[in-house]
Amino acid sequence: MEALYATTTGLLAACGVYLTLRGRTFPVVVGLTLLSYAVNLFLFSMGGLAMHGTPAVVGSGSPTADPLPQALVLTAIVIGFAMTAFVVILAMRARGDLGSDHVNGNRLDDSKEDGK
Repeated sequence: MEALYATTTGLLAACGVYLTLRGRTFPVVVGLTLLSYAVNLFLFSMGGLAMHGTPAVVGSGSPTADPLPQALVLTAIVIGFAMTAFVVILAMRARGDLGSDHVNGNRLDDSKEDGK
């Protein structure tokens, strides 16, 4: 199970970095989202994967699951969703103002004037 989590986390992180380095805004937004998923999976796996079926309530005398990674992941999901919504709106505004969705900010009509 740990190998599956490690492979999935690595794959999500690699795809996220690749998409973040692209030249258009939509793949950058998707890449940042994949990176946040990789971080969430990493944080969740830090809670331990071997404790199946253990109660989350202390007091029964049996080993309990650690609630801290679960709380961190839940908080990261909420923050990640808010930041993704903000970046999408920011990208839409930049596309409307610049007329292009390139991350370097070049306008489409600037390239026509240079003869490219």
